[in-house]
Amino acid sequence: VTRRTLEKLVMECLLGIAGRDFVVFASDCTAAHSIIVVKDNKNKMVRLDDRLVLLISGEPGDTTSFGEFIQKNVQLYKIRNGYSLSPHAAASFTRQNLAKALREGPYTVDMLIGGYDEHDGASLYYLDYLGTMAKVPYTAHGYASYMTLSIMDKNYKEGLSETEAVDMIRMCIAEVQKRLIINLPKFNIHVVDREGVRTIDDEKMET
Repeated sequence: VTRRTLEKLVMECLLGIAGRDFVVFASDCTAAHSIIVVKDNKNKMVRLDDRLVLLISGEPGDTTSFGEFIQKNVQLYKIRNGYSLSPHAAASFTRQNLAKALREGPYTVDMLIGGYDEHDGASLYYLDYLGTMAKVPYTAHGYASYMTLSIMDKNYKEGLSETEAVDMIRMCIAEVQKRLIINLPKFNIHVVDREGVRTIDDEKMET
């Protein structure tokens, strides 16, 4: 993994907050190459199942190929076995493939995996390009984590409502757009709960 590819990872922003029965995600919509913004409407969410989501950032080729690889294998498991993978099982499968690829041809991707399971409720998992995996109540990827984790530390509480979580995500987005030298003008916010996956709205920078 080169320094340039690592710099690509930290330029992007992924955010996640887990409640008792929901997970709120946010991702920036910027796709860039070198110093050029290629597009500003990129969707970095991969829908793995009806109530299971993967957010992925990194090298464009890696995010597409690895994201689709995980998505298709999760769907194949459901077809073969007649039931869906839990968020923990999907995260473990993803981590296993990341760790295996480290020794063959590493994927330069950071990810968040989260969803709702009837037995365990909602859960959120942090994964990075080195194959690290951790179950967390809230997390962030990229330089944006320097500005947002303190906001989450201060405002997160057990049993917070979906509205409180979405408001916290919006606070984090506003702070990133105010403090970070990198221009991330637009974000997508997604919620996963018992009812499935839905998009809240697009957060645009005020001009």
